[in-house]
Amino acid sequence: MEAVNLLSSNRYTEKQIGYLFISVLVNSNSELIRLINNAIKNDLASRNPTFMGLALHCIANVGSREMAEAFAGEIPKILVAGDTMDSVKQSAALCLLRLYRTSPDLVPMGDWTSRVVHLLNDQHLGVVTAATSLISTLAQKNPEEFKTSVSLAVSRLSRIVTSASTDLQDYTYYFVPAPWLSVKLLRLLQCYPPPEDPAVRGRLTECLETILNKAQEPPKSKKVQHSNAKNAVLFEAISLIIHHDSEPNLLVRACNQLGQFLQHRETNLRYLALESMCTLASSEFSHEAVKTHIETVINALKTERDVSVRQRAVDLLYAMCDRSNAQQIVAEMLSYLETADYSIREEIVLKVAILAEKYAVDYTWYVDTILNLIRIAGDYVSEEVWYRVIQIVINRDDVQGYAAKTVFEALQAPACHENLVKVGGYILGEFGNLIAGDPRSSPLIQFDLLHSKFHLCSVPTRALLLSTYIKFVNLFPEVKTTIQDVLRSDSQLKNADVELQQRAVEYLRLSTVASTDILATVLEEMPPFPERESSILAKLKKKKGPSTVTDLEETKRERSADVNGGPEPAPASTSAASTPSPSADLLGLGATPPAPAAPPPSSGGLLVDVFSDSASSVAPLAPGSEDNFARFVCKNNGVLFENQLLQIGLKSEFRQNLGRMFIFYGNKTSTQFLNFTPTLICADDLQSNLNLQTKPVDPTVDGGAQVQQVVNIECVSDFTEAPVLNIQFRYGGTFQNVSVKLPITLNKFFQPTEMASQDFFQRWKQLSNPQQEVQNIFKAKHPMDTEITKAKIIGFGSALLEEVDPNPANFVGAGIIHTRTTQIGCLLRLEPNLQAQMYRLTLRTSKDTVSQRLCELLSEQF
Repeated sequence: MEAVNLLSSNRYTEKQIGYLFISVLVNSNSELIRLINNAIKNDLASRNPTFMGLALHCIANVGSREMAEAFAGEIPKILVAGDTMDSVKQSAALCLLRLYRTSPDLVPMGDWTSRVVHLLNDQHLGVVTAATSLISTLAQKNPEEFKTSVSLAVSRLSRIVTSASTDLQDYTYYFVPAPWLSVKLLRLLQCYPPPEDPAVRGRLTECLETILNKAQEPPKSKKVQHSNAKNAVLFEAISLIIHHDSEPNLLVRACNQLGQFLQHRETNLRYLALESMCTLASSEFSHEAVKTHIETVINALKTERDVSVRQRAVDLLYAMCDRSNAQQIVAEMLSYLETADYSIREEIVLKVAILAEKYAVDYTWYVDTILNLIRIAGDYVSEEVWYRVIQIVINRDDVQGYAAKTVFEALQAPACHENLVKVGGYILGEFGNLIAGDPRSSPLIQFDLLHSKFHLCSVPTRALLLSTYIKFVNLFPEVKTTIQDVLRSDSQLKNADVELQQRAVEYLRLSTVASTDILATVLEEMPPFPERESSILAKLKKKKGPSTVTDLEETKRERSADVNGGPEPAPASTSAASTPSPSADLLGLGATPPAPAAPPPSSGGLLVDVFSDSASSVAPLAPGSEDNFARFVCKNNGVLFENQLLQIGLKSEFRQNLGRMFIFYGNKTSTQFLNFTPTLICADDLQSNLNLQTKPVDPTVDGGAQVQQVVNIECVSDFTEAPVLNIQFRYGGTFQNVSVKLPITLNKFFQPTEMASQDFFQRWKQLSNPQQEVQNIFKAKHPMDTEITKAKIIGFGSALLEEVDPNPANFVGAGIIHTRTTQIGCLLRLEPNLQAQMYRLTLRTSKDTVSQRLCELLSEQF
């Protein structure tokens, strides 16, 4: 209470003590909070900058939800008021940032947002720095509202970068002008794609070039603070160049700059350079430039003292690997593996296994590499790796004999790893007959070699070996009695492990009872595995987290498609209304980017060209498409279409007038789909109302695999039709053509609005114009269940208003449809009649076409 009393004092020292005490010690749910909030309100209203500063610091330090509820509406006003002092603006921006981080839902976006952006033009650099931190955080959640900050940030950055250090006297740190503000501005620009306005883009490119040029200048001071500040700006600029991934000249320059740091005496710089180069390796513009540093990176593996830097070097080698250098990189990684730190061995093993598989021109090299891997680091070879070897050997006839010979030789070593025994057991059981003609690897010698390892192995490996023995009984009748004796021994038939005992008993009976024909059928060679995503790749993604490896893999796949002479990636299948994204143009590496007016050139085989651009090639809607479409009106996720070949799943999210839809195409067969081309088709009148942008999809979909396509959606104005998704591909030589309606409907752009009873009826009366109301009386198609009805109204997008309608059996909803041009308020009322099994649905909105469309959509649901 004493501290609260001090807040009302007019002396700075007393007030400061009061605020300090409260910031540190008051619990956010203390009963004094009301008194404290009153005192803070008074200080914020006092217009005394010192008192306002103290109050803002207190709000930010406590930062509780109660504080946000009380002041989140006040602080933006102080921040954008014309007469607020600079120091108070600074505090207000940081205070608002703190409240937004703890309770983002309580900070209302509003008229003030556009004015906050203009703080980037402020004379006072302290205000600009605080505002940049605030805008960066807000822009990540609401990019559209802060889009105008891009051009302001570029011009501010340009003024800092080109200024002489004397211009920014107070903000120059060891000869570097305003380094921390520069870093923040560069970070803010990473929230957005490259600027569309050529003037802004040119200015930004100039800034980035200047930063790269300054990095080449001799240092102005020997102190570490100077190089830290300079490098902070440089690395953030390189991050922005990588993020935009659109200026080949800058990407190559950034790569060369980082290359100079690879041998820097400062460990942190070497680490950061390797980390940034990993990302550069995945850009098609700078991949070749990164490859020129391969010797330096390999050298870093051998000589680097710090384990984390060595790990980044491994990551970079993995990222820069392609057909031309795969053998060299795999060999270097294998030799490093012998001395590598235990903490990173498993990851290196996974990477070597993936690279060996991905770039194997000659599969004998692949087999040698993996067996070497097991020999050097057997303990770190996870199950996924040796499973994958077996899958590949079984699926490729040309390598089976070589694999059998190589594992037979590897098993000769007196101490070989258990994983090698597993691979050896499996491969000899399947393909031992391919080397049995040589007296040095006769059936009996093969069996004795495997059985000599048996007593050293764990239970799962012994179980696998028992399966190999019964396969030998089928392949080599001459060793049948020897194997039966082993199976018959007490150590097998009376084994304490139930799995081993069961196998021994059953295999023994099988070998004595079954005729040779039956034995040959039961124990025939394993069929090829269906091709799906490599399990090792999946494991590496899981270890590394979703983004890093996947992005690299995707871009690598697109790049290697040309190198390996595979089909070129298909063009972006954009609807005529949208413009292809810049990255879409860049993927067809050989082709020049299509001119904006012409349709994108089809880059598949000739067969596809025959079908591609002819209007008649779009199939009529698939049967059941309308029903599925109706099901998605009130939900966003699920399976949209399925037949015996293809499954299409959807996952979508909408906010205000924007949406994003993920479409998953699953190949249900074990055969590849070729020239797989999904296209979005919008009717003429829909094109002007709905903006759709898509990324291209890989033209081959492996058997059992799934590919994903992202569609970005913008509602320009209200619409009634839905776009059609047409998918064309070749399956086993036959041309397949499927069309389905894509569930992008007007109600997806609903924002629910809560209302009290009197507000609702007042608004209802205001919308009494005859064309604003649409009513439909219809028979119930589904059982009339109250809970399901509520869920459907909420799923439809409006708020469900409880206790508004005088009749409790009725349902009432309210919301706003957001389009780029307008916002349309919508009220709905659904009156069920249980006796007659009928509904009456009434919709009132400020626009007749919207009332009509929403009524049609919602009537179908009940």
